[in-house]
Amino acid sequence: MSKILFVMTGVDYWTLADGTKHPTGFWAEEVVTPYEALTAAGHEVVVATPGGVAPTPDAGSLSAGANGGEAGAARIAEALASFESLRAPLTLSEVDVDDYAAVVYPGGHGPMEDLAVDADSGRVLTEALASGRPLAVVCHGPAALLAARNADGTSPFAGYRLTGFTNAEETQAGFADKAKWLLQDRLVGLGADFREGEPWAPHVEVDRNLVTGQNPASSGPLAAEVLTLLNAAG
Repeated sequence: MSKILFVMTGVDYWTLADGTKHPTGFWAEEVVTPYEALTAAGHEVVVATPGGVAPTPDAGSLSAGANGGEAGAARIAEALASFESLRAPLTLSEVDVDDYAAVVYPGGHGPMEDLAVDADSGRVLTEALASGRPLAVVCHGPAALLAARNADGTSPFAGYRLTGFTNAEETQAGFADKAKWLLQDRLVGLGADFREGEPWAPHVEVDRNLVTGQNPASSGPLAAEVLTLLNAAG
């Protein structure tokens, strides 16, 4: 059994352009779907957050509307309740990437607030990318890539083909005109080769050991790609 690291946001808000704090956290589907796929394949999933704080799910991601009805919402809630590492995460600054076979960054708007500027997360990302281990990042999770830096100050993700939550999706979600910045714009600014799929449809990009998913619907295909890479590595 291999250990897989989930690096997750430690905040329950996202500061908008006008200074107000929008309640958020992690998006449940983007945690539950990879968690279930990876544990079903025999892997152990360990969570780490800045400061070791227990992560908060975005209330919207627990709703019936976000999960195809009441039964789906109940299943998501049950899965989160069974995910013990969520309640006692590791402190991100103490994480050694060499202890894990793969690293996964779920989304939600929370990473836009903390992981986007977290140097410890940036270190983990840089080391994971360089190690060749599968590194999977989904939806707003790629905001964390903004904190990753090479020794010369450049982004280790420059030139990588990747995706993430798009400007079109942020517009349709009602936040594009409220946000301080948009994720797609910042990833393009890093020098990444950003690929945009249809809004809300599953879309995954794989470039070397980097796997990125555009939105919540991409969580399942993203997890499948991680398993493919893990199997290929033996």
